Parts: sequence; structure tokens; C-alpha cells
Amino acid sequence: MRTVTDLPHQVREEAHVLIPMSDGVRLSAHVWRPVSSDGEPVPAILEYIPYRKRDLTSVRDSLHHPYLAGHGYACVRVDLRGTGDSEGVLTDEYLEREQRDAEEVLAWLAQRPWCDGGTGMMGISWGAFAALQVAARRPPSLKAIAIASFTDDRYADDMHYMGGVLLSDSLAEAGTMFAYGTCPPDPEVVGDRWRDMWHERLEHTRPWVLEWLRHQRRDDYWRHASVCEDYAAVQCPVLASSGWADGYSNAVTRLLAHLDVPRKGMIGPWSHKFPHLGEPGPAIGYLQELVRWWDHWLKGADNGVMDGPMLRTWMQDSVPPSTSYAERPGRWVAEPVWPSPHVRERVHPLTRHRIGEPETGENSGKNTERGLLTVQSPLSVGQFAGKWASYNAPPDLPYDQREEDGGSLVFETETLAEPVEILGSPRVDLEVSVDQPVAMVAARLSDVAPDGRATRVTYGLLNLTRRDGGDAPTALEPGRRYRASVHLNSVAQAFPAGHRIRLSLSTSYWPLAWPPPRPVLLSVHEGTSTLALPVRPMLDHDATPSEAHPFGPSEGTPALRTTQVTPPEQQWEVRRELVTYGSVLEIVKDAGTVRYDDIDLEVGRRAVERYGVVADDFTSATGESTWTMRFHRDDWDTEIVTHTELSCDERDFHVSATLDAYEGPRRVFSRTWNESVPRDLL
Repeated sequence: MRTVTDLPHQVREEAHVLIPMSDGVRLSAHVWRPVSSDGEPVPAILEYIPYRKRDLTSVRDSLHHPYLAGHGYACVRVDLRGTGDSEGVLTDEYLEREQRDAEEVLAWLAQRPWCDGGTGMMGISWGAFAALQVAARRPPSLKAIAIASFTDDRYADDMHYMGGVLLSDSLAEAGTMFAYGTCPPDPEVVGDRWRDMWHERLEHTRPWVLEWLRHQRRDDYWRHASVCEDYAAVQCPVLASSGWADGYSNAVTRLLAHLDVPRKGMIGPWSHKFPHLGEPGPAIGYLQELVRWWDHWLKGADNGVMDGPMLRTWMQDSVPPSTSYAERPGRWVAEPVWPSPHVRERVHPLTRHRIGEPETGENSGKNTERGLLTVQSPLSVGQFAGKWASYNAPPDLPYDQREEDGGSLVFETETLAEPVEILGSPRVDLEVSVDQPVAMVAARLSDVAPDGRATRVTYGLLNLTRRDGGDAPTALEPGRRYRASVHLNSVAQAFPAGHRIRLSLSTSYWPLAWPPPRPVLLSVHEGTSTLALPVRPMLDHDATPSEAHPFGPSEGTPALRTTQVTPPEQQWEVRRELVTYGSVLEIVKDAGTVRYDDIDLEVGRRAVERYGVVADDFTSATGESTWTMRFHRDDWDTEIVTHTELSCDERDFHVSATLDAYEGPRRVFSRTWNESVPRDLL
């Protein structure tokens, strides 16, 4: 990243500004704004998240908020109620109170003497969720949003459920928020109230995974704040971005297809990162794009920001399998609108272990072969699947799929005589039968090199009890034939000549996805099962200079100074014990201890996830998330330790959780939960 110090405006910083809410709670904000805004008001841009502005996001914030402020904006970073130095308690994600708070923050900003009355919202992940959800509520001052790594559908396309299958990332995210939501505010900011504020959080916190497990169907809990329920509610311009390595790779194109407002999209090769911090690279000059976006929509500049294609995306070249990439080779391609006029669906019949030639008007529906292919996958399938949402640290992308494919039903094309490029969401249409009332299908699309190495390109999951939707699942009748469609995550991928395209189907995908209650024998009927690929031809304009290099280099303002006091640790280890037949995936994400030099605060963060199973006992699956958070300055020494364990039997999920808080060596708070939630055809 290029560091920028010469900005058009001198910037003033206010690190702790209290914003009053209508119920008396005050939220803490960090404000960067031009010095000139004292006499010449400017638009305000809000980022609204729960991840502690004073310390844990302060380095990241220092790269882009001063940059935007230096280009003539008041940038305001607010901690949600109950997090950081804000008052109150955070009890769940995307609640009505959270969204009302955001509306009140925007109204407060619009009334500041240094604000011209216009506002925007930006963010990644939670911040992007918040911006999109608030935009659908149409606060009067909100003129535009810029969002990265988000969803418009909280049930079908978030880290909780995928295709009606419970994701292990639901446990991981619950563990994260269990820790972040119980951290203390900083006494240097809030004063002697810090202990009372902290204990209020500790007393009123519950493991969020319990609430998420109580809503295993698409009900009003998930419909709330899912913008897909009413796209027309969004009436402001939207700049949307994500990455192909991210779990949130689908929502950008859905917004482009369904919104009826000025909109632009970009999708790079990135994991769960802002585009200017994109990993795998190449990262792009996203902050320059934001300045142009805000200049047009908040200042009325006629700068052509809406000219050109609606969508720019990175067409990924073939790579060997790896759990991490520094860069993904490829090229930028452009689409004038979405759905694209260039993408054509090619439907391939699935025959005996083959992906047949595409169906045409002459041969469509003529394949009458009625063979039967079966698979009953071991629980080892999925141990090299990587994370639902990659953060690229520790290395968390899927590894070589050959071992996974040993427990799967595999179909392959002949060796490709010509390159094939896809852009969009592949789909597998299956005619199947099963021997259990609850069953899942995991479908994976891989790029197979001449030497046999298989790189997973995309995948999808489907709980077959939810084949007709997630709101009213029905038990399966063993032996009965069903039609079901598995939608794979959207992707842009080039398959070179000499390679093969592989489709793999399995009945488990642990630990990325929670397994069904019992092992399942899946029967796939040939001839009536197909693979649909969204094929995009290589276009002449792809190679023009403006499309090959449409973005400037990544840049930002100088990073806040920190000192690494103790080293970080990253680990992703699969272990198999051949006496008891136990298998374990253990993930360590330890940031070490970091001193934030400007506030003389040392912060330690360590997260350990552990997913275990014994042989093919589907009721032996367990997931654990343990977090330790420590804050130290002079004689202030606090620590939070949270532990959440999810296990199951055939009828219920079981949650065991503990929360312990310490001042120095003395434990000052402790609570334990042991609760069960019935499985709902899951």
C-alpha cells in the first residue's frame, strides 16, 4: 500500500465524542474532519460497528478515515451500544434498537455545525450490513452508501445457515461476539464508571448461538433486516464490493440485479477484506474510488463516476491448490449490466461419472439413461474445505480436493480442448433419493490439472428437507425420488485447455457444515441430473487498457503506531488418531500482545477453534470456540475468557458455555450455561 501524507485538507481529530440516543444511552464516536469545516460544512460519512474503535480497529481506521477526511469529509467511526466505549449492552446482531440508534446518529451528524446536512454510510461486514439495512429505512440525510462483504439475505446467505445447513462459522461468530461484547470500556475514556459499564455487559450477555439455533427455519427473525425481502426499500445509490475468496461472494450481483437505484459493483479475488487491503491480491485503489463516489453523490461533482460498466470483476486464472495465496493471477473483466448479456447457461447432463457435452436444442431432454449412482460419505470429507469466510490468516482456503473426492461421487468432463470461463452461480439440478428423513448434499466444482491436482473453485450446500425453501421444511421419505437444485457460490474462473472440470457430491462436509443426525446413502439418478455452468466468452474489450487496469494502486494514510510486545501465532492443523479413530481440526488465531503506543495500552487476543468427530459417528460432532482478551495499562489489568461448545445427539443440539472475567489475578465474574435446542430437520 502506498502511504499518502499530502492531502487537500488539514484534518482535525476528536477521539471520543458522545452521541446521545433517545433512551438516554450515549454512543462513543471518533471523528476526523477538515479543519476548514469549522466555517465550511462538509458531508459526514458514518462507519458503525461493534469492534472497538479505540484499540482493535484503530490501526485499520487510521488508514482510511483520515484519508477521506483529508479529501473533504467528516468521517465518523461509532461503536455500537454495549461495545468499546459506548454505553449499554449488545445482545444480538442487527436488532431494531441497533438500527434506530444508527438513524439517530445520522440525524445528530446532519445537525452538527461542521456538517452540511448530507450523510453517507460505509463499511465492511457488520458495517456494510448496517449501511444496507439502514438505507432500507430511508433516513432523510442518507444520500449514498459504500459497502463491502455483506449479504442481503440473513438466512440463506450468511455465516449461520447455507442451503438450510448449519454452518460451523455460526459457532465461530458467536464465540467472537461472546468475547467482544463482554470487554470493558477504557477507564481513561469513561472514567470511574468503567467497572459498572463492564459488569452491566457481563450480567446481560448470553451466548448468541442459542438464539441462532432457535431459528433453524427462515422465519421473521431472519427476515428482519434482510433487504431481499423488499429491494425497493433501498432508494439511495449503492457502491458494492466483495471477493471471490469471501463467504459473501453472492450479494453484489444480487443487488445489481434487483435494486432500482444508481449502483456499481466490484468483485476481486479477495478474502474478507476491504479492497484496498485485499488478500489475495491484487489490492486496488479503493479509497480513490470512494472519494469519487462521495464527491459525486454527496457534493454533486460531475466526475463521471457512474460512467462505464455496472460490474467489474477479477476473472481468476487457474492455480494449484493452496490454503493461501499472496496474489491470484487473472484479469479484470467488465459487464455493462447484471444479469450480463454475455453470460450464457450451458447445461451438461451427468452420466456415469462424466459431465457430458452441453445440451442443445437438438439433444435437450433426449438423454434417457436411467442409471443409479450412490454415495455415503465419511465424516472426513470436508477437513480440507477451509473456512466459510476466508480471512487469509491463518491460511484458510480449501486444499487439494483429491482426498475429499475419495469419499464423494465424482463427475468429470473430458480434457478441455479449449478454455472455458464462467461468471456467476453454477447450479446442480439433481434427481435423488435417500435412505434417511434428513439429508444434505454438498456440491463442489474443481479445476483439475493434468497432474491430477484439484483446486476447488466454488461449492454449495443443500439440506434436502429444505429443497423447496427454508420456511417450511418437510422430512424426506426414504426411497422416494425428489428434484432438488444446489446453487453454488458465484465465481469468476477460467479453466484452461488441457484441464478438466470436476463436480463432486458428498453427503457430509464436516466441519464447515454440521452433519445430519445419521449417515445418509444418497442415490443420484443419471440422465435427469445436470450441471448448469454460467459460461462467459472472452470479449475483445477485456483486453483494452482501460479495462485491463481500471483501478489505481492501493493507498491510504499512515498507519497508527503499534508495538508487537509478544509474537502472534497462527495455526490450522488436522489430526487423526487411528486407535480411537478421532479426528480434530484445530485453528489458532493469536494476535499476540500489541501495545497501542498513542494510548499506552497493551491488548492481547487469542482465539482457538476446535472441531472434533469420532469415526463416522455423526452424533460425536463437537465444535468449540475459546477466546481470551486482555487489556493492560499501568495498574489497570482486565481479562475476559469465554468458551462455547456445541454438540449434538440425533434429537437435540447442546450448548455449554462459560464466561469468566478477571481484574488482575482475581476473578470478578463467572457464569455457566448448559442448554439444549431441538433439531428441526437439521
